[in-house]
Order: sequence, then C-alpha cells, then structure tokens
Amino acid sequence: MKGMDYDEKTPPTTCNGISAELQVRLRKHNFDFARSKEVIKQAEKLRDERKQRVEQEKKEETPVESQPEDAENVAPTPLIGSAIDDSPSGRDAPRKPVIDFREKLVLSPLTTVGNLPFRRICKEFGADITCGEMACAVPLLKGLGQEWALTKRHESEDIFGVQVCGNNPNVITQAAQVLQETARVDYIDLNIGCPIDLIYQQGGGSALMRRTNILELTVRSCAALSDKMPFTVKMRTGVYADKSVAHELLPLVEEWGASAVTLHGRSREQRYTKSANWNYIEQCAAQAKHMPVIGNGDILSYEDYVERRTLAPHVSSVMIGRGALIKPWLFQEIKQQKFWAPTSTQRFEMLRRYCNYGLEHWGSDTKGVESTRRFLLEWQSFLYRYIPEELQLSPPQKINSRPQKYRGRDEMETLMSSSNAADWVKLSEMLLGPVPQGFSFVPKHKANAF
Repeated sequence: MKGMDYDEKTPPTTCNGISAELQVRLRKHNFDFARSKEVIKQAEKLRDERKQRVEQEKKEETPVESQPEDAENVAPTPLIGSAIDDSPSGRDAPRKPVIDFREKLVLSPLTTVGNLPFRRICKEFGADITCGEMACAVPLLKGLGQEWALTKRHESEDIFGVQVCGNNPNVITQAAQVLQETARVDYIDLNIGCPIDLIYQQGGGSALMRRTNILELTVRSCAALSDKMPFTVKMRTGVYADKSVAHELLPLVEEWGASAVTLHGRSREQRYTKSANWNYIEQCAAQAKHMPVIGNGDILSYEDYVERRTLAPHVSSVMIGRGALIKPWLFQEIKQQKFWAPTSTQRFEMLRRYCNYGLEHWGSDTKGVESTRRFLLEWQSFLYRYIPEELQLSPPQKINSRPQKYRGRDEMETLMSSSNAADWVKLSEMLLGPVPQGFSFVPKHKANAF
C-alpha cells in the first residue's frame, strides 16, 4: 500500500546495481570487451619493455673495481648546441586530476558493515569520499545481482568509488570496463590488501602484493581504460609482519598509472592486531613523486588524527575504517577539531535513521526488515565499544584498547555499552519490532575482534 505522500514522479535516490538487459548481455557473453583486450596487450608490451630495460641496465652497470683510478679527474665533456627546455608542456603537461584525493576524509570500503545505509550516516557526519564494499570481479562479470548490489550508490555520495578484487588481470580489467561504461562511479579501487584466507589462497587480495607481474598488468590496463576515471589501489605493508614490501611496490604502482594509493599500516599476518605503523606509512608516502598517498589505521579521535598527520607529513589524506564503525561522528570531530560526546538519545536517534535508511534500501517487507536487523546488529558489534569521553579515565579512547564494563549515565547508555549480543537484539527490537521465533545472532566480521 502506497502512502499518502507517495509521488511516482519523484526520482530515485539510489543508482547502479544491474539492469535485466545488462545481466542478459553478460550471461550470454555479448558484452564487447575489445577495449579491455587492447589495453591488456599494451600493458603486456610495456611490462616486457620495462623488464628488458631493467636487465639491460644491470648488464651495463660498470663494477666499481674496474673503474680507472683517475676516473674522478676526467673533465666533463662540454655541451655543444642550443639549449633545450625539457619541462613538459602542451599535451604532456601535468593535468588537473579528475578527483583531488588530497586533504580528504575517506571512508574505508568495509565488507558487510560498509553498506549504503551506513555510508549515508557517515556522509551526514562529514565524510568526503565513500567507497562501496569489496566486489569480486568474477561474480560481477557473471551478472550476479547480489554482487552488483554492492555497487549501489546514494545521491548524497558526491564522490563514490567501487572496490574490486580478483586474481586475473583480464577478468579485473573487464570488470572495470563494465563498471566504467554502465555504472555511475567516480573511481575504481583495486584491493590488494584483503587478508581473508579464501581470497588470499586464490591469489587475490594481499596475495597480489607478491605477484608483481600480475599486479603490473592489472594496474597498467585498468588505469589505461579511461583518463576520466581514476584507478586507485589499496594495499597493506606486506604479507608478513617481518617483511614489508609496500615501500618497493608504491613507486612502481605510481609508475604504472595509479591515481592514488591507500596504505593500511599493517601486514596481512597482523590483520587488525598490533598498532598501525605510521612511521612506515610516512616512509612509503615520501617515495611518491606526484601521486597522493592515503594513510589508514588506528584513528578514533581528533587527537589520533593530528598525531598521525604529524608523524606522516607526506600523507595526503586519511582513510577511516573501524574508527567510523565505533564513532561515525569521528568525521565531524576532525573537521570541527574538537570532541563531540553525543547523548544516548542522540545515538539512538542515529540508529533510528539507520533503520529507516535500511528499510528504504532493502525493503520494508519481512525480508527487508530482517536484512536491516542483521546489518544493524553487525554494526552494533562495533558501536558498543564506544566509551563517552566523560566516563573515560584517560581520554582519548584508543582503538585497540578493550573497554571495561561500566554503568552509563542512563539505562539506554548502559544497554548500548553491553558486549552481550542478546542486548543488541533488544536494541533492534526497539527499532524494528520483535525478532522471528528461533532468531539468533553471531557477529561474522573478524575485524570486530581486539
């Protein structure tokens, strides 16, 4: 039944997803991937030329021992002829980037919890750039609606990207082409930092950090697809905690054509334990010539933000992930340069807005209500970790510090601080009504662990 204020002419507030026509084209292999095949060929040629050049330079290097003793005293050959200005101009001059990734607050792509209703909340609190949940390239090319749903975008997301993952340059490039030609996205991001075992064992995610030949082909080809849509890369420090490789990869990724790189200051092995290494992030960012480097890891307060930016002056912007899940108003704190301690009433109102956005996004039928409930509970598995500043012994709160049990200033604040999933379900029932018979909930996202 349609409400009294329903207007059929009102334009939709979301876009993307997959149309029936596109789904048929993909499933019947009728989509034209000539562009992808061409850029892959060019990337292979450039990669082979680079390899030959590196090998040639190694051969031509003169050993120090064989240099003549008076080599330092040889006078330089005088230059003859007219002076030439080698500075780039005309079509070779540096162009203004399509998206300026500098001095921005970027919301991290978050599997499961980084859904469209959550991103709307973060936009209201001041996030500058948002990115959809990680989408796998193969299901996108198969036209699976569930995977394409991850590309949906709300009208409030003025700068929005889609993150893809895969293990094959041809498949990733084809997925990038389809997204560029059929979806409303501002940039495409490649995930080479995902620590999930299944993705890693198949050669995707953080496994690409040790498969440089595959990575080079992927970045070169995707970056060459269009000069109007930036192609970015998100990586970790490396696969192993004691062997960081990002400082070697980052300059190469810039050379291959990436518009920006996000560096999470942990290895795959560390996942979300230990502290993010911002000194290493700074070391890597200092090696970039022109490409913006976005730092990521362990920011939960305005003080954390200032401390990390001071530690890493070469970092162009900051990406916030778990900090935004625990404190979505963190973006507002950073922009206003002061703490904000919302009351339990204000936090409950935020949850109410999230549920309204969820019902709008997933539907208000039984299935939509339960989808909204599940995602609300996943988010609450992070939200409960917030401790109001007035109740902290030594503020600001640190992201990897396990909060002790405390009694809030009212019953709602105490309920919101509970680590018991049964109390989270009670919260959901206040907003979405009673749970179905036999309902149970266990958080599935590993990042909510300390």
